[in-house]
Amino acid sequence: MARRGVRELCEEAEREIETWSVDEALRHHGDDDTVFVDLRDVRELWREGAIPGAEHAPRGMLEFWVDPESPYAKDVFQSGKRFVFFCAAGLRSALATKTVQDMGLAPVCHIEGGFTAWKDAGGPVEERKPKQR
Repeated sequence: MARRGVRELCEEAEREIETWSVDEALRHHGDDDTVFVDLRDVRELWREGAIPGAEHAPRGMLEFWVDPESPYAKDVFQSGKRFVFFCAAGLRSALATKTVQDMGLAPVCHIEGGFTAWKDAGGPVEERKPKQR
């Protein structure tokens, strides 16, 4: 098998998944049947903020949280709602969307350009800070 880098993997994923423009994502933000899922590392959320109401699902745990047979399964992913994944720029979210789609989660899509495009378009952002102990 030929070696495939991140660019090739993302291009392959993009051919098989639904991608929303930031304008489409903004139109659906706040819909009762839509769950925005932030895949970024928690330090990115603390530094840059987050889309209000978005679920945080760190990329490293996503498959475990989505799989209903996993001991780490999260109820939100069993809700039957549409899931809109995003990361900082749209690469991690393209790969994640393809993966969860392959796992049978539907309907799913991701935001082209990610959180950066959301902020650039003037989308709402809320502050996220570390929980105090």
